[in-house]
Amino acid sequence: MTGVTDLDALAALYPEQPGRLRHDLTGHPLFELDALVALAGRMRSADVEYNRGDLAVGVDPAADIFNGLTVAETIRGIEQNRSWMVMKFIEQDPTYRMLLDNILDALMPVVGDVTGPMLKREGFIFISSPGAVTPFHFDPEHNILMQVRGTKAMTLFPADDEAIVAGIEHERFHIGGHRNLPWREEIADSGRVFDLAVGDAVYVPVKAPHWVQNGPGVSISLSVTWRSAWSYMEADARGLNSVLRRAGLTPTAPKRFPNRNLPKSLGYRIIRKVRRLLA
Repeated sequence: MTGVTDLDALAALYPEQPGRLRHDLTGHPLFELDALVALAGRMRSADVEYNRGDLAVGVDPAADIFNGLTVAETIRGIEQNRSWMVMKFIEQDPTYRMLLDNILDALMPVVGDVTGPMLKREGFIFISSPGAVTPFHFDPEHNILMQVRGTKAMTLFPADDEAIVAGIEHERFHIGGHRNLPWREEIADSGRVFDLAVGDAVYVPVKAPHWVQNGPGVSISLSVTWRSAWSYMEADARGLNSVLRRAGLTPTAPKRFPNRNLPKSLGYRIIRKVRRLLA
């Protein structure tokens, strides 16, 4: 099993266009519930996030959404307990790291020629109850989500449209803010819905806002992610924009790939270095 099976399709999308892919992880024993309970028991508690799944699309990051269960209770009772959970950074576990490396290494012929080395290679396993909602948010990585069990609908929005997510929200995120984003019903029709069944995958570009609605059964999904030099420069440019905004200016948004945003990136790195020296 190698993960994504249609590299030509990924090549046509990468790095800026979302789109549907296929994978060959269906039936893999590492995604059985007993194996996932065992994995959760080996992981640091800080890297296992689990919440109620009966949520709105837009959720205040400060809201209390804890489901009141233990990790094992959440996984074993996932069919009835209306929960949503993610095990983060599964590469910390040797067995899952081997799986992640096999998947990501197979993508290098596509990725490396476009955005260079795969940096900060990470994996995330999502386990969701029937009907559970993952609220509206974005992530800083290049991401392929693979549906291993059940169905879900992922609604993706353009990464470069600040009418959907304002620049100040990008900046807040990159200076330590929560991933959840403000939701407004008037943006709903701007999203593109990807209906995912077992064997389906979707490529999600860096910072493409999205939310997820689980189907009528238990869902298990794997996200494999990586950063690129470009993604770090975009993050630095957003950091500089936060400095400029606090100074009363209205900065322009960083440009999307292949623009490197080098001047702003270098500027923010200098500011960070000066802050460290002063500290």
